[in-house]
Amino acid sequence: MQAPTTPGPAKARRNNIAVVINGGAGAGHDDQAASQLREKFAAAGCHATITLARSGEEMISTAQQALRDKVDAIVAGGGDGTINAVASVVAGSDMPFGVLPLGTLNHFAKDVGVPLTLDEAVRNVATGILIAVDVGEVNGRIFLNNSGLGLYPDIVHDREKQQSRLGRGKWLAALWASVAALRRYPFLKLTLCIKGHNHLRTTPFVFIGNNEYSMAGLSIGERATLQDGLLSVYVAQRPGRLGLLRFGWRALFGKLAAERDFDAMLCDQFDIATEHKRLRVATDGEVTVMETPLKYKIRPGALRVIVPADK
Repeated sequence: MQAPTTPGPAKARRNNIAVVINGGAGAGHDDQAASQLREKFAAAGCHATITLARSGEEMISTAQQALRDKVDAIVAGGGDGTINAVASVVAGSDMPFGVLPLGTLNHFAKDVGVPLTLDEAVRNVATGILIAVDVGEVNGRIFLNNSGLGLYPDIVHDREKQQSRLGRGKWLAALWASVAALRRYPFLKLTLCIKGHNHLRTTPFVFIGNNEYSMAGLSIGERATLQDGLLSVYVAQRPGRLGLLRFGWRALFGKLAAERDFDAMLCDQFDIATEHKRLRVATDGEVTVMETPLKYKIRPGALRVIVPADK
């Protein structure tokens, strides 16, 4: 992505940093891995206090304490859900935010230009520059990548139930959840209020992106910038059952369907009203239940992210 004027020193040394790792993510996120990571930061000239957080609540409380301690940077290590949890504390402050892409998809790291190898990501935290990127928000909850309504949060919710109750693996549970959605063939009736105009839709899937997502070729699901100050809104047209399944799987893999399958709009804020008092809403892959109407807005430049100087 293109970097704007750096809002801080071009190569400020960050000596004292707080690192929050998703300690509940399984192999590679244990005390031995934390010790090795601490050594990597020491070699880069940083004293790193590393916390292996076992829950989202612990991630947030650790980041809040680091913010109070006025460390030189707060770093999140994990997938997009972990990055979101820590960023929710840092957004809106002047605190530099670093990313260690330890997840499966790492959409935010890719789109903002953070190196995807651990050694390079550590060096970037120590020596990178700061750029200000936008974050999306819905009913007070932020998202760095995207938010979703309808089919996607329903599949994620069902997948998580199967993982916890039946012990199924992530992708097998996702397959069964998608099949269940196909049987239900669900549609959501809603009203989008954008710039004073109401748009009535009956749709299985609404995708809201932090800035505009590419919809063509090999870059489907990527963003050229996170600095345009806009939300992208994609409302799926009424597909058949196979099209419904395709939407669900593309959403789980962080991809969008072709442009012809969506109504697409750009705006800085909008509301979504439905006949339901509460809806499941996905934000960066995490599902919560929110009261309607849903109020979406962009927060321009709210997060100061550490990236390599050549990005």
